[in-house]
This record gives sequence, structure tokens and C-alpha cells, in this order.
Amino acid sequence: MSTKILPEQETTPRTSHGDGDHERFAHYADKHKITESMVTGTPIRALCGKVWVPSRDPKKYPVCPECKEIYEGLPQGGGDGDGDQ
Repeated sequence: MSTKILPEQETTPRTSHGDGDHERFAHYADKHKITESMVTGTPIRALCGKVWVPSRDPKKYPVCPECKEIYEGLPQGGGDGDGDQ
């Protein structure tokens, strides 16, 4: 019986799901969490499930179709900031 030493591998944390399409869109999330995330660098979760740290102007990108569909299906009123990009 022998022990094998595997080559060292570099690991990079994934803060996004899927094939990268999420990177091309602006996402909906709680506006208070977005502000806090931009200050602290803590990742947040969009309505569609994407996890990211906001760092760019969302007005320069089209709205994520999944976020938009989920947002439009939410009951009107009573929202405490959800829906802001």
C-alpha cells in the first residue's frame, strides 16, 4: 500500500451560479442589503438566487428576466425595499 500526494490545487470561491449569464444583468434585491453589501463587501442574494457583491451601476445593464418575473409575481405593497437593483 502506498500514499499518493496530489498536486496542490488553487481554489477560488464561487459567488455566482450557472453559466455566467447572471453577470450580464442587473438583479433585484433588498435595497438596504445592497447598500450594506457595497459598504462591507458581504455577498447578497438576488431574487433569482444569484449571490454577488454589488459593485457596478445597474442602470447600464438589462434587468435579469428571472428577477423581473419573480418581482412581478410578488404581492403589491408592503414591500420594504425589495425590487431595487
